[in-house]
Amino acid sequence: MTGWIGQILVWAVLLLALPAQAEVRLLDHALRVTGSGAPAWAQARAVELPDEWPREWPASAAGQPGEMWYRLALDLTDPLPPTSATLYGLYVERACSVLQVWLNDQLIHDGGRSDEPVSRNCHRPQLAAVPAALLHAGRNQLDLRLRGYALAEVSSRQRAGGLSAVEFGNFEAMAGHHARRLLFAIRLPEVMSGALVLMGSFMFVMGWFNRAQSYLAYFGALMVGWSLLLARLWASDLPLSNASTELALAWLLSLLTLAAVQFLMRYAGRRLRWLNIALPVQCLLMPLSLLAAGPAQLHVASELWSMLLTAEVVSAALYYLAQARVQHNLQFWSMAALLAVLGVSLALGFAAQALAIDARIGYVAELVPALGFLALGLRLVQQYGRAFQSAEQNRADLALRVREATAQIERNFAQLSALKVVQMTDRERKRIAADLHDDLGAKLLTIVHTSDSDRISTLAREALEEMRLSVRGLTGKPAKLIDALGDWRAEVVSRLNQSGVQGEWSSPSDEDLPQTLSSRAYVQTTRILREAVSNVIKHSGASQCSVRCTIADGDFQLVIQDNGRGIPTELDGRLDKGHGMASMKGRAKQLQGQCLVESGPGYGTVIRLTLPLERHTLGH
Repeated sequence: MTGWIGQILVWAVLLLALPAQAEVRLLDHALRVTGSGAPAWAQARAVELPDEWPREWPASAAGQPGEMWYRLALDLTDPLPPTSATLYGLYVERACSVLQVWLNDQLIHDGGRSDEPVSRNCHRPQLAAVPAALLHAGRNQLDLRLRGYALAEVSSRQRAGGLSAVEFGNFEAMAGHHARRLLFAIRLPEVMSGALVLMGSFMFVMGWFNRAQSYLAYFGALMVGWSLLLARLWASDLPLSNASTELALAWLLSLLTLAAVQFLMRYAGRRLRWLNIALPVQCLLMPLSLLAAGPAQLHVASELWSMLLTAEVVSAALYYLAQARVQHNLQFWSMAALLAVLGVSLALGFAAQALAIDARIGYVAELVPALGFLALGLRLVQQYGRAFQSAEQNRADLALRVREATAQIERNFAQLSALKVVQMTDRERKRIAADLHDDLGAKLLTIVHTSDSDRISTLAREALEEMRLSVRGLTGKPAKLIDALGDWRAEVVSRLNQSGVQGEWSSPSDEDLPQTLSSRAYVQTTRILREAVSNVIKHSGASQCSVRCTIADGDFQLVIQDNGRGIPTELDGRLDKGHGMASMKGRAKQLQGQCLVESGPGYGTVIRLTLPLERHTLGH
């Protein structure tokens, strides 16, 4: 960031140092006399140029500018013909504030308005055209009338009355010399002022609407304020008196200090409440103190305030650098270099005011801070753009996370709702099961023990067993597979033997049956097995029935085989239409299994039930 600033400075010095193409005479001795109206040259005293007006001299009355006359001798040894068309130029680097030039009692240059408010041309190089017809061989007389203000009446030495040395030479050479100096003294400050106002206003708006980056607003205010400070270089004719203008320029320094200190502190991440109060109060006290000091002490009061304000800015800069160093901020070195360049340029500017230093150094020193502010402003805007882009990305990510969280909450809510329904259903099943067991079960059991009819007792007993099975299914209580096989074996063998059918049962050993069946699987399998045994007893005419239970490849297999007459031929091809086959297949399908029937007349019937055990296993 500071590299290209250095390149600009090198080119600026080279351009300003270009020599004139023709011989230039330097007029640096003059007679000086003060007073308005016709000068009393008899009381004049010899001075060397440049000449800076003393602190209290010449005195001005009622806020009007003082007046000083200078007489210079221009000796031309070569005779010049009166009709010569050659044009010469008279160049004055600094004449503060309004300059008028007479050559041999002929007015050849008028530098602006002489009455209050006077034209403020302290920073504007001036060039007067000198026709050769007005010159004559030998001694020529140049009278310069200068109107301005003493040092005590201005807030800065730059605007105190004074006259630089006068250069005389060929007009073309002097015009080129004047154009180069005018470029750096007036034109570039004009351009810089416009650029600072545009960028500063933009940054102020960014910081104003984004309070998290409030340092942008203060830096934007600093840039706008500095553009107003640069305006003192090129704004010649202001509608304000000298006292008002000087007071405004001095007050502007306090506003710049407020913006600079707050920018550095906010950029360092510190918000001090007492500073937010002290700096505005200081901005109010400064103009009041200058008014109390009066026009005769304006410069002294302004200098004291300048030293205080400079100390505040330097302290804030050192504090920022210390904080950036502690925090290992990546901006430390670039900001340190920039602050160092700004400090050197400001020091050179003060030195150019207080000492007899080449004006070209002052021109460059005036431009460097503006270039530094523009460079830093571009850097801050770039950082803000990256931060804004990152914030937008973070906001998009947050919105995505919010949508995902919302969807998850909706899923959880749906699951909770479903779980609540399941829980309510489970409670209702248990209530119904309890009612069946307590009411219907008790009544069926009473019928079993009190009825005189064997058929009624048998039907009641069967209904009681079916009711108990339904209750078990409703309660949802799981059953160990080994216990289920024991129940099934006892029931099947008992029913077959009571019906005169020899029953055989085979199942795995206890070590091979660690699984637990869900209540639903237990109930449905029990009903399938009952239906199959009922078919054997009622329809097969078999004398023997075997039941085999096996576990293979995660499936529970139940095979029921009899030696009966088989299924009649009229039901061939639609075995699921009779003997409860459809209900058995439907129950197997509900358990994600299958029930196959194999039969032929005279060959008995084989029913194969396959149940994927892992789907109905609750644990091991």
